[in-house]
Amino acid sequence: MTADEPISKQTAHARIVENGVVGIVRGVDPDRTIEVVDALVEGGVDTVEITADTAGVLDTLGAVASTFDRSEALVGAGTVLDSETARAVLLAGASFVVTPSFDPGVVETCNRYGAVVAPGVQTPTEAVRAHEAGADLLKIFPASSLGPDYVRSLGGPLPQLPLVPTGGVSLDNVEAYVEAGAAAVGVGSSLVDSEAIAAGAYDVLTERAERFRAAVDRARTE
Repeated sequence: MTADEPISKQTAHARIVENGVVGIVRGVDPDRTIEVVDALVEGGVDTVEITADTAGVLDTLGAVASTFDRSEALVGAGTVLDSETARAVLLAGASFVVTPSFDPGVVETCNRYGAVVAPGVQTPTEAVRAHEAGADLLKIFPASSLGPDYVRSLGGPLPQLPLVPTGGVSLDNVEAYVEAGAAAVGVGSSLVDSEAIAAGAYDVLTERAERFRAAVDRARTE
């Protein structure tokens, strides 16, 4: 598969869940984004979300999509608030879309284009409605306000829902989220360290990616 070939929704969904960690790249200089993605991939995190509120995100998505074969890096867009933005990022090269809230129009647009969509939800009602609307994954956000016990409680009566806690996930709690039933986790600053990026210390990102992947694998086998 080359960078120009599309990836099926089923394949993208399987990649996200199999990897278990979605690295969130927010506000990173476009010139550095390719190096950031490369560092994460080297550490084993090959699913990366570039947030739509990052300056020049469409050009950045295009540059990353043309640099990495999709078998190396699966790149999506996050913080997508409306269907217009969803369409724009998908046309720019995003393979999946993540939102901070549930907007039926965004889910509909992603389904129309055959792309994985993970809307942000918090309550059982939001989760069920988003799932029924066609969401592939459910971003539990902000996870820092809810915790692993909430993920476990939500998954108890609703085991069919693929939950992706995001916001406040760290090396200290990632195993607890996975053990609670998370299908994957979204990780921002705990993985994509802005100070390390500013210093050009991309090896720090690679090392953290390795540790997050190891923690997820460990939690899945215990």
